[in-house]
Amino acid sequence: MSYEAKLQAMGYTLETINLDNGKFVLAARTGNLVFTSGCVPIWGDKTIKGKIGADLTVEEGYEAAKLCALNCFQAIKNVAGSLDNVTRIVKVFGMVNVAPDFDDTPGVIHGCSDLVREVFGDAGLHARSAIGLTVPFNFAVEIEMIAEVK
Repeated sequence: MSYEAKLQAMGYTLETINLDNGKFVLAARTGNLVFTSGCVPIWGDKTIKGKIGADLTVEEGYEAAKLCALNCFQAIKNVAGSLDNVTRIVKVFGMVNVAPDFDDTPGVIHGCSDLVREVFGDAGLHARSAIGLTVPFNFAVEIEMIAEVK
């Protein structure tokens, strides 16, 4: 089953989007690598904002990381022509909007990593960072991704 078909079976459809927001692009390709800009948890009518460990639980942060991953996939698709052109997800850089003393950033970014592995299988085995900081506009999570494509 193709990667896009897997996502559709899970209830997610990737749309054609404008990658140029006027200040920067949502994804850029150099050679066979696609780098996404930081993607935030907005998908359809759902937006997840707040600090993990104060306003939101780890489980809510996990869901936010999944939404970020979907936006990364969408940006990659729009640069590569199809998500099925991905040969490997190379790197995930996860940024978690944290309350003071919150330190389970990996537990939050697992939402992205689990979705990547579910969709891409062995091609989804990626390097990863998961740091805590203040994310702009109070989004719960922001994620950047690097993908290798055909």
